[in-house]
This record gives sequence, structure tokens and C-alpha cells, in this order.
Amino acid sequence: MPDAIFAEPRLAAVYDAFDGERGDLVHYVAIADEFGARSVLDVGCGTGSLAVLLAGGGRTVTGIDPAAASLEIARSRAGGERVTWIHGDAASVSAIGADLAIMTGNVAQVFLTDADWAATLRGIRGALCPGGRFVFETRRPERRAWEEWVPRTETRDGVERRFELLDVTPPYVSFRYSFRFASDGAVLTSDSTLRFRDRAEIEASLTAGGFDVLDVREAPDRPGREFVFVAQVASITTDARSHGRQAAK
Repeated sequence: MPDAIFAEPRLAAVYDAFDGERGDLVHYVAIADEFGARSVLDVGCGTGSLAVLLAGGGRTVTGIDPAAASLEIARSRAGGERVTWIHGDAASVSAIGADLAIMTGNVAQVFLTDADWAATLRGIRGALCPGGRFVFETRRPERRAWEEWVPRTETRDGVERRFELLDVTPPYVSFRYSFRFASDGAVLTSDSTLRFRDRAEIEASLTAGGFDVLDVREAPDRPGREFVFVAQVASITTDARSHGRQAAK
């Protein structure tokens, strides 16, 4: 189930106000341009900021997210009618023949178990065309970003949001957002847990999931803090390679 910050309608409605300007989005649009992508799958599209930007460039864009409340915001955006919105998760996405899948906002870290991450990779691979690319970001665990996550409170549009770190048990980090609405005094909370995988672990999982790792880049807007992985659907899957090695013996 998606965290309340995305799934609760009142929280989804104020998400963008607190998220602020997404400086990373222009970099992902540039990546779509770099690869000449005409059909893009936005995995964990949330409130649709990136998907609408991509569709504005004339691309065929599909946004998928398990949080229905976030998708309602996405559909209502200017330009949202250009995007095909799917309520669901990447593990069950259909074969849409996209030539690029993008996953921003460190969505890769919400998959806590190896099984869920592997199922997500299989789903994304199945949604891509032969040779299709998959680009996503994830925080570098050695950077220990959580050591900078101090309690803080901020207010936007009559809503007060407080952040607190709950637990650090690497590779898992848990935190809470609490929201107080001035209009009626309501308080809503959202707890989240992220998994910090290292580069070697991610590369191994991509290979096992049927991808070739083409490049591992710095996040342009957060150098030294995050990796941006560029992978491509492998022409020969891991199982086929293994079968070939066995047959050669």
C-alpha cells in the first residue's frame, strides 16, 4: 500500500505545495531527448509533474502509480489529458512497448524486499520494447543522507508539516510527516520506510532482472548524493545466459 502522504486525499492535495520546484525534472526530460524516446512510462508518477512535462514534448506518455489520490491530482493538471494514467504498480503494468521507463523521486527505495524489487524490475522490463531503456535514481547509502534529516516544521497554504526521523537500521530508514490543517485543526500522519541499496547490489539486481547496465551517472542536481542508473533491456536474459553456459559444459 502506498504511504498516506500519497494516498490520503487531503495530503495528496498539498503534496506539491511542500515538494516545491522539482529541479530534477528538466534533467529527465533531457534524458528522454538524449535517447530519442517517443513512448515513455513514468513509474510512480505521483501527482504527474514529470509525465505532463514529457507529454508536452509530443511524446506518448503513460503514468502509473498505486496511489489513487495522487493520480486524481495528476489528471486534473493542465496537460493531464495528454497522459494515459494507470492506477496500479509497476509489477503488474502491461506490455505497452515503451522505449523508455523513468522512475524519479527515489521511488526505487520504497521497495523494501528483494522480492518486491525483483517483481518491479520484471514488470518494467515487460513494459518496454526490445532494447528499451530504464532510468532511475537512488540515494547513495555511503552518503548517509539520514544524518542530515533533522526535525523540522514548515507551513504552506494553511497547513503545517512536521518531519521526524523514527528509526535508522541500515539498510532501512523510517520517518514520519505530521500535517496540521488550520482550517479545522485536523492532524494527519504519514510514516515511510526507505531501503538504501548500494551500487553493486542494484547492478546485480538489474542484471538478474534482464537488464544491461549502460551507465551510472551522478544526479545533476544532487552530485555526490545520488546515483542515476541507465539500463537497457538485455537481448539475452540471465536465464538464457545461464542455460547457454550449462549447455556448453
